[in-house]
Amino acid sequence: MAAAAGSASFVPLGPGSRDPGAPSRRRPRGPRHRKKGWKRWAGPEARLGREIGDFLEDVGLQQRAAGGLIAEQPDEGLFFVDTGNAEKDRKQNKGREKPLHVDLILRSDSKVPPPKDILAHQVPNARKEKRRREFWEKRAEKGVLPRGERRLRARLRRGAIPKEKPLEKGRSDPQRSFYDIWGAENPLERALEGQDEWFLQQTKKRRVKRPARLGTKPSDAPAVEVIAPGGSYNPTFEDHQALLLRAHEVEVKRKKEEDKVEKQLRIPAGTELPTAESVLQEQCQGLLAESEDEEEEEQEPPAEPEAPRPSAPRREKKTEQQRRREKEARELAARQRLAKAARCRRQELFRLRALRRQVTRWEAELRRRRQARLAKRKAKDALPRRLGRLKYEAPTLDVQLSDELADSLRTLKPEGSVLRDRFKSFQRRNLMEPRERAKFKRRYRVKYVEKRAFREVTL
Repeated sequence: MAAAAGSASFVPLGPGSRDPGAPSRRRPRGPRHRKKGWKRWAGPEARLGREIGDFLEDVGLQQRAAGGLIAEQPDEGLFFVDTGNAEKDRKQNKGREKPLHVDLILRSDSKVPPPKDILAHQVPNARKEKRRREFWEKRAEKGVLPRGERRLRARLRRGAIPKEKPLEKGRSDPQRSFYDIWGAENPLERALEGQDEWFLQQTKKRRVKRPARLGTKPSDAPAVEVIAPGGSYNPTFEDHQALLLRAHEVEVKRKKEEDKVEKQLRIPAGTELPTAESVLQEQCQGLLAESEDEEEEEQEPPAEPEAPRPSAPRREKKTEQQRRREKEARELAARQRLAKAARCRRQELFRLRALRRQVTRWEAELRRRRQARLAKRKAKDALPRRLGRLKYEAPTLDVQLSDELADSLRTLKPEGSVLRDRFKSFQRRNLMEPRERAKFKRRYRVKYVEKRAFREVTL
């Protein structure tokens, strides 16, 4: 009876509730998901459950609002005496000062606690680890320990204490200063000083030398390009007209390219379209001619034997006098060429000034060509390269017509997209290859099935 009285005093029960300590009657079994079974749960048990739920909700509200049950709070935690002294009241009201308006704005108005993140409490292989832990707990009661635990205890009995590795200066020392990992005064390289270079290279302890090409950018184009003055929200008339002219030139160039493609694909005027007869005649163009040639060859009479060709006339043998005269003529021509070359070299002495001017002009032309090549190469480096199968396409200009300009910032319409601008910037600076959106291709045919319930409604 004492237990029953204690339980009754702890949980407030209504006049129609029964004693929890009394023997319970057997509940009738039956379906609960139908309306007929709802009335069976509308008795004392339902009222008891509602009262317990209200009590637990009240306890949770007090814990969230006051930090605990109000009945257990001391008087100093709930009330304070206003003495008129602000400093004294502030010391007395520690923790209960009125929050600022900024904090009240940022504070959540909802009294509903945030949902519990179940994924944050999940542990991978929890069931497996639990079974393994229970298995070794049962084995530990019999005096059997895991192999790692046995080796650790044996090592501790022998007195072998694991030695702590000393902190390396520059790697794990919290008091170290900043340093350049690619510089010559790198503290990570001090441990390798004085060792053989071949040994360090073969054991992979020597840091790989950083190539100089990694310090160069793939493109000289700026990361963020400044828009033209005509694209401002309040541009001048001249700047806006210059931007319109630039956009007009782009559109004209695009229109010319489209017209060029259409002109190449267009059928010339006056050309007769092929018919079935012309196509057949074209396909049989060489077959009939070959058959006619074969028939003519069969009808031709045998050719007469050709007469023998006359042989070439024999060259007569030169006399000694002719050979001597030819030799003297060749020697005379050689002497004349040498005399002319010597005479030209003597004449070059009087052309030193003209030759010096010619060499100067030649060197200036070489310098001009070299500078032109460097400028062309620099301009080419600023252009996007061909990194993939697609070519880079410049984005369209964000321009507004004269009647679309806004009078104020409130009526200004946004132009372009920051995300698209950054995406195109990566492609222009050769950091990303030009891409296109993946095309979705369905592998199977969609099958439409009309359900019976829908068919009955439509009928």
